[in-house]
Amino acid sequence: MSANILERQRILDQCWQAWVRGALRLLAVSVIVLACMHYTGLFDGERLAEGGPSIVRLVGEMLPPDFANARSWIAPLLDTLAMSVAGTALAVVLSLPLAFLAARNTAPHPAVQQAARAILNALRAIPELILGIIFVAAVGFGALPGVLALGLHSVGMVGKFFSEAIEHADDAPIEAARAAGAVPLQVLLHGVLPQVLPQMADISVYRWEYNFRASTVMGMVGAGGIGFELMGSLRIMQYQEVFAILLVILVMVTLVDAFSAYLRKRFK
Repeated sequence: MSANILERQRILDQCWQAWVRGALRLLAVSVIVLACMHYTGLFDGERLAEGGPSIVRLVGEMLPPDFANARSWIAPLLDTLAMSVAGTALAVVLSLPLAFLAARNTAPHPAVQQAARAILNALRAIPELILGIIFVAAVGFGALPGVLALGLHSVGMVGKFFSEAIEHADDAPIEAARAAGAVPLQVLLHGVLPQVLPQMADISVYRWEYNFRASTVMGMVGAGGIGFELMGSLRIMQYQEVFAILLVILVMVTLVDAFSAYLRKRFK
């Protein structure tokens, strides 16, 4: 009986210690978050209160929305849509080989794996806006620099998710392919790819959804699309037209979200 009591007490002590450790971690994270919020002025009530009337005045200047030039926005919207599709396709094509090289179970050598991961990290670390500015300077204005910027930046994230999906693939089909005498490329095509293809399709659709939103911003640095029209209206302070363009972008984003949700259901 005493042994059972001691065992029960030990379990209770372990649970209490785990709870205390969890509470201390949560407290530490909360302190860091609150410190960052204070440092950035989020608790500055006076400053926030002063900004309230300015926001109300700006909203008043944006109403009612002005759709007088709506026809001229059709082509930039199509540019934005094409930019997002082309950028995502470029990212998927470049991510596939890098993902296989960055995955632990398909990399030919640890040094190759680390090099591939370093490339993915570097591409992911550079914001697409910075890449957009660089490519606008390199190839000029238009949709092309936007596609290159979105595509290369997306490689960092898409490749990371692809490599993680590959690492979680079941080893049994891979070992079976190797035991049957398959060469490394055949192992990838028949042992790995069929397992991770649905996840890769899902990731690609998610990234296209993100890239459509990002492509509206790319126009602000001269990469074409509806963002370029938005920036032009902002520069001449045509706030009613700005609000109209924002509404059009909102409708397009909603449609893209709905279509991407449909595609994800089809891939499952």
